[in-house]
Amino acid sequence: MSIDIERYAAPVSGAEPETPQQKTGLATTLLRYGALITFLSILVIFSVSAPFFLSVFNIGNILGQTAITGVLAIGLTVVVIAGGPNVVTGGIDLSLAANMGLSAAIYASLIQAGYGDGAAVIAALGSGLAVGAVNAIAVAGIGIVPLLATLAVMNVIAGLELVLSENTVIPASSDVLTALSSQGPLGIPVLGYVLIAFFLAMSLLVQRTRYGLRLYAVGEFPEAARSAGIPVKAYLAAAFLISGLCGGLAGILNTAYLSGSSTGSGEMLLPVVVTALLGSVFSRRLVPTVGGTLLSALFVGVLLNGFQLLNLSSTLVSGVQGVLILLTVSVTTLIRRDV
Repeated sequence: MSIDIERYAAPVSGAEPETPQQKTGLATTLLRYGALITFLSILVIFSVSAPFFLSVFNIGNILGQTAITGVLAIGLTVVVIAGGPNVVTGGIDLSLAANMGLSAAIYASLIQAGYGDGAAVIAALGSGLAVGAVNAIAVAGIGIVPLLATLAVMNVIAGLELVLSENTVIPASSDVLTALSSQGPLGIPVLGYVLIAFFLAMSLLVQRTRYGLRLYAVGEFPEAARSAGIPVKAYLAAAFLISGLCGGLAGILNTAYLSGSSTGSGEMLLPVVVTALLGSVFSRRLVPTVGGTLLSALFVGVLLNGFQLLNLSSTLVSGVQGVLILLTVSVTTLIRRDV
């Protein structure tokens, strides 16, 4: 005699419990829209407390200041995509700010020595590409952890910059630098338009091409990508090369912005890391995207500009940036753990 278990089973009341995927999706949505609401709230606060915050001149100034950080952060985003979101064992490039400083010093030195803009541009971009190649060899070729490899490269090229510039600002003036530092249409600096053009180009490459799709596969599922025949190390190396070129381009933009090289390029590292890591919060699925990084760059630029207008201490600014890194890494790690 068989017993019908379903007949005597107690009915289940209420809705079915949420799956981990549903909980993660809800948390991701709340985090993303929470970040956007926070961004809008900060805009409102600064517009009320800082008299000239919403002026055309200041908005243009924010875009101009954001251009350099944005280019560097987009380069770092490409490395994070290819290496994975884990900042300890995954994709990271700590040499970007120092790369920018060395490229700026090379550009300014050549201009001051009488070379034309063409030679200076090629040298600056070539310097950035060379730094990217060293990182690529160390990480993809030798297999050194990116955090340690790029930290070592950062110190080496920072030393080279000090030797080249003798720890002084190298002034530079040329037709290209003048054009880049001038005002464009609508009162927006040309540097702002450069950032927009660079964002569109990189967004198309990373988000709309087969290369970008494979780049995400290499970072998220390296073993599956390798089984599918994708050359994982080659894609990782290419990401560092792109990052290096971004450092060279940022060096040119920085020279135009400051009318010379800069001895404090190392101070750019924290804003760049903040911008790149925070960019995933502005994306749909908590994954790094070029669009999310652009929003993050504008968010950080607004924070820095607002603090300057309110005469707040630079120490407080650095503290806020550190807190943003801690919160972003902690929240994304906890959400990914539940997937």
